[in-house]
Amino acid sequence: MATKPHVLLLFLVSLLTVSCFNSRDVNAYTSEDPVVLKMVDGGIRYLEANLKAQTKYPLNVFYSGGYGEHALAGYAHMKMRHDPQNPVVQQGIRSALSFVRAASGRDNGGHESKSVYVAAVSTLLLAEVDRIKYRNELEQLEKYFRRVQFRNGGYGYPGDQQGDVSQTQYAMLAIWTLDRAGLVVDYEGVAATINWLMRVQDPSGGWPYKGIDPGSGKRVKQQNIKVAMTYAGASALLIGGDALRLWGGGPEEDGSGITGLPKAVGLFKEGFENISAKRPQLPVEPILSSIEECERWLAANKKLGADWPYYNIYTIERYESFREIALKLEKNPSPAWYNEGVEFLKSKEENRGGWPPGIMYSAAPISTSLALLFLSRSTQKAIEQASSGATQGGWGLPEDTTAIKVEGTQIKGSAPANEVNDLLDMLSDDEGGGLEGKSIPEDLKLDPDPKKRAAQIDRLERLVRGSRSWQARRVAARLLGQSDEMRVVPTLIFALSDPDPSVPRYARDGLRFISRRFEGFGMPDKPNKSEVTQAQMQWREWYRKFNPGYVFIDYDL
Repeated sequence: MATKPHVLLLFLVSLLTVSCFNSRDVNAYTSEDPVVLKMVDGGIRYLEANLKAQTKYPLNVFYSGGYGEHALAGYAHMKMRHDPQNPVVQQGIRSALSFVRAASGRDNGGHESKSVYVAAVSTLLLAEVDRIKYRNELEQLEKYFRRVQFRNGGYGYPGDQQGDVSQTQYAMLAIWTLDRAGLVVDYEGVAATINWLMRVQDPSGGWPYKGIDPGSGKRVKQQNIKVAMTYAGASALLIGGDALRLWGGGPEEDGSGITGLPKAVGLFKEGFENISAKRPQLPVEPILSSIEECERWLAANKKLGADWPYYNIYTIERYESFREIALKLEKNPSPAWYNEGVEFLKSKEENRGGWPPGIMYSAAPISTSLALLFLSRSTQKAIEQASSGATQGGWGLPEDTTAIKVEGTQIKGSAPANEVNDLLDMLSDDEGGGLEGKSIPEDLKLDPDPKKRAAQIDRLERLVRGSRSWQARRVAARLLGQSDEMRVVPTLIFALSDPDPSVPRYARDGLRFISRRFEGFGMPDKPNKSEVTQAQMQWREWYRKFNPGYVFIDYDL
């Protein structure tokens, strides 16, 4: 098959860009590099130490931006530490909810208004914390974005109607998040935004802050084209395309949202009303042509820099992450643009941790939150999670599953067996005592081949249900709990009543992980018989929503 011209050109531009960066003495980093993790830790400490710091914008004016500052910090902290009870996250939730309650009020517009940004980061935070618990608020935010979209398809200051690229990119990110959280969004409105973005792109390939819309026909020369706005415009274009599934399917392709779920089980997905929603099918070629022209402009103008560097690096990370899936590029854990961004953040990091404010419209917590989202490759991970219905690294094994918090996206440990099959052989001998108290290897994964993986899971389920060794049942329950496979739920429900004190905890935490119901259905670490029975009944009821035909035999309870 012949290579399409625009794909070839983008590939060559990428090679040229990488070679230019590599000509400098720039270190190679990944989001898990010790240098990066140390900066992330410093940023988190800064947000926690400055919890009560005065916001740049007032909190008593819902559209001014103060609530958004709290929500952004809460979102960044949540993405890093996954702890909804942390005070930074809780403060962000309170501010997000305050905005939702007031969002129907009068917005004076003009540059005093930051309501689109506040609505966007509030959406990101609430969906990240609990898309079911905050369903009503997310629905209200979806209605908000419908209400404030301009007739031309853009977003901007109330009363303006021209539309600006910066606010439009955040609206698109929020709408994409709502769609991936299972809500039916205004897909025709998304298509209108995509068309507006292509109309206001400068003939040179860059994007302006405020677009001059020709309405139809050829594009016209735009004013005030910026590097940051070019990344923002292209990012919004790609995000909108993904919301319409122009780059491929999402978790609802099999009707379940869960990778590896048999089609017979994919009958119900809690909170996903948009599984069968119809989306406009825009032609892909014009969008990719716009991205091609954008790449050419960036290659020629990248030295211009950005007026808001922290805002810009998070935009770059977002653009590159969506470009990666749109062009079906192989993932590069250490791309040149990321290495350059890390070096920039290293040079600006303050001794106390965190990053200083930008030159305008910013404060140190804002800069720090944006830096953290860049360093963690948060958009790439959000795409992976939304596409698979799973946390990245969901096949890995934690050292201790009794604490269900997922630190970052890694599940780590170290030790006695080098391969899953070797470990299974050891466990199957009913001599698992040598494993107790030791860690499982951090690189131990269930086999990605579906047939081999299924065989491994079968062996683990047999161990949980029938092994005489409590050590073997413990390790098998841990492995099943981190398999991210819906098929193991009945076995884990069975394991809740295991006589060993640890196996039920591993089973409980595995059920929480697989279901993404991190609060589960109660059941303390040392439950009585009644509490176990109650938890098993509730988990059975939950599982039947996905697999109504499943019969739990007496042996299961």
